[in-house]
Amino acid sequence: MHHKTKVKPGILAAVTLALATVQSVASALPEAQLASTVNAAVRPLMQQHAIPGMAVAISLNGKQHYFNYGVASKQTGQAVSADTLFEIGSVSKTFTATLAALAQANGKLSLSDTASKHWPELKGTAFDGITLLNLGTYSAGGLPLQFPEQVKDQATLLNYYRHWKADYAPGTHRLYSNPSLGLFGYLAAKSLDTSFTDLMQKQLLPQLGLQHTFVQVPTAQMGDYAQGYDKDDRAVRVGPGALDAEAYGLKTSSADLLRYLDVNMQSQSLSAALQRAMATTQTGYYRVGEMTQGLGWEQYRYPVTLDQLLAGNASSMALDPHRVTWLKPAQALADNTLLNKTGSTNGFGAYVLFVPSKRIGIVLLANKNYPNAERVKVAHAILTALDH
Repeated sequence: MHHKTKVKPGILAAVTLALATVQSVASALPEAQLASTVNAAVRPLMQQHAIPGMAVAISLNGKQHYFNYGVASKQTGQAVSADTLFEIGSVSKTFTATLAALAQANGKLSLSDTASKHWPELKGTAFDGITLLNLGTYSAGGLPLQFPEQVKDQATLLNYYRHWKADYAPGTHRLYSNPSLGLFGYLAAKSLDTSFTDLMQKQLLPQLGLQHTFVQVPTAQMGDYAQGYDKDDRAVRVGPGALDAEAYGLKTSSADLLRYLDVNMQSQSLSAALQRAMATTQTGYYRVGEMTQGLGWEQYRYPVTLDQLLAGNASSMALDPHRVTWLKPAQALADNTLLNKTGSTNGFGAYVLFVPSKRIGIVLLANKNYPNAERVKVAHAILTALDH
């Protein structure tokens, strides 16, 4: 885990400027001052990484603020707005976790169930000893970051899981994994006897009050769908893949994603079952270093240093196995907690964080995949200014 991180001069200047612009407490922060803070952090980032467009959204004491930069498409020149749709990659995992937790709240599954209970074709495999909680917290025993290329349909998906062999005993190691979290969502949908896409699009998203969030962007909304750009500035969008909807498939706007953070912070407007589900996703199950693993969400004691947040979002956390320390009992959300999640596709980069006790939420969406460390630096600078 990397605790010493070199901050690039441009970003360091942005952080310094961001902190210098704020002298009042967050509750009294003038809009112009907030805009100055965000501008100072975001504009150098976009220039440094050649990001065509970004949408930044901030929730501060129940009030929403939107800051939009650049273009949704270099071809059309259409400006980014709070309604521009971005691919959010693995931020989708927090929605998947909420759907599974809602299934538990409604009595359709238990996180302590074995995976094979909900997919009988897996009986007699490693999944007899792997729980839904293991899948939802990347602790099944070494499921990899991505599926192998030959996994393309239902038959090859089942064959992959049936023949997969664990590297570790379930519950001993964290290895970040699309096949792990994806299967978690897939089995939740099986417990409800409905397709995952239908559950997400027709049930969970409407219950959350999200009208501009999609697994598959409808034709009528394609005009809002930003064009993504890869590291070589080629125009790209996410394509189909195994358990893509479950692991990384959502497209949403900064306005909808900020609403999602708001209801995660203040869930009283939701049904009792959905409130319980959100509490389940925000529960801490085990620790790896300074990071506490929830369902989808990753947590830190707040205030958190930039180095701690960088370490928890470093490539090593995604690529390497880490021995875990389980919290027994699992830990309900504490007041002094920051929750965050990164997400990427080949052409997009997302980062969200929120601190419920401070009523602060931050959304960063970009139509280019740029390093997680740079997202964390900018968001931490903005957060520090807001909570000055």
